[in-house]
Amino acid sequence: MTTHASLLRQITDFANRADPYPLYKELRKTPVLHEEEGPFVISSYWDIENLLHDPRISSDANNLANPTAEELSSTEASGLPPAFIRLDPPEHDRLRRIANSSFGPPHQPTRIDSMRDELHYITKELIDGLGDARQIDLVDQVAYPLPVTVICRLLGVPREDEPRFRSFVDPIVAGLDPDTRTSEQSMRTAQEARLQLGMYLNGLVEERVREPRDDMLSDLVNSRGPDGAMTTMEVLSTSVLLLIAGHETTVNLITNGMLTLLRYPEHLERLRDDPTRSVKIVEELLRYEPPVQLLPQRTCITDIEVRGVTIPKGARIWLALAAGNRDPERFKDPDRFDPDREDLAHLGFGSGVHSCFGAPVARLEAQIALAELARRLVNPRLVEDPPPYRQNAVLRGPRHLNIAFDDVRP
Repeated sequence: MTTHASLLRQITDFANRADPYPLYKELRKTPVLHEEEGPFVISSYWDIENLLHDPRISSDANNLANPTAEELSSTEASGLPPAFIRLDPPEHDRLRRIANSSFGPPHQPTRIDSMRDELHYITKELIDGLGDARQIDLVDQVAYPLPVTVICRLLGVPREDEPRFRSFVDPIVAGLDPDTRTSEQSMRTAQEARLQLGMYLNGLVEERVREPRDDMLSDLVNSRGPDGAMTTMEVLSTSVLLLIAGHETTVNLITNGMLTLLRYPEHLERLRDDPTRSVKIVEELLRYEPPVQLLPQRTCITDIEVRGVTIPKGARIWLALAAGNRDPERFKDPDRFDPDREDLAHLGFGSGVHSCFGAPVARLEAQIALAELARRLVNPRLVEDPPPYRQNAVLRGPRHLNIAFDDVRP
């Protein structure tokens, strides 16, 4: 029997990364769990959704009663201001509106959809590049390079510089892990990587000031709409956010998706025969195996009552999205992967003012990648199950996904 005193530690423990869902089931027995000196952990679907829309919940670490050095570190070693996901309205809203003006409707209504042909082409190139191989690591050979290529092209990063991003991104993402055993060395490495990425992007910003191009970075630098202009530092912090968030969650969505389809081969076969099923499959994957499992950086700006429990002003709140996504109060037979559900709701991209900024492109990338993999790989099968996972409990996904197959269809 799992005890409450150890439950949160077990969820963040790497030993349970391959299958945390029994722990989430146990967590839901206490919808508002508060371990001694720890955060308040919310695990019910409805409670999480309500709090994501509640203006009394803050994303700004400065509103914590006793913020740690790690929670305030985003502005120190890197020299960059916090990205807008770490801010509250109205400043969050201003920066997000400026960023969105170069990303989608109403200013760029076709920017994402117009990439559909290019996404197909990039995916085709990656699968063609497998050559005569009959076993691959899906992460390294497809799931990682696809979204990295896409977000770099959206922002305007030169193609020859794309391989550099893994050296920046991996330590930054590792620094997001909420496991209390994360070392000070990991934090310093993440801060240094963020600094190096910011310095690199600053060079691109200076180029776009002199010579704007048809890319998001130029739009961010030169935006002069009703919300005013971003400062150079705001452009840099927003660009770092887009580069990290713009591909890391999509890598996990594609990898978790293929892993799930190989465990449910009937759905893989149906996708092979009907690529349009990828839309429903991706929505169910966002519920069943969400790439973002936890939102650990929240606090309340006043006392809040949730299910009879008073969460005091300044307390830390963790929202267990993955637990809410399998809440039987919300979903029928929640532990079953079923893309034919009538109600394909989920918390996979969050909700409210901080809902995932890049959701449209992430959806499209995953839909195209999974449909093409299903169509072109002949008799694909897992080499090992479960696969080796990444350390991170927040952005959960396999570090490698080795797949064997008999052939590659043209």
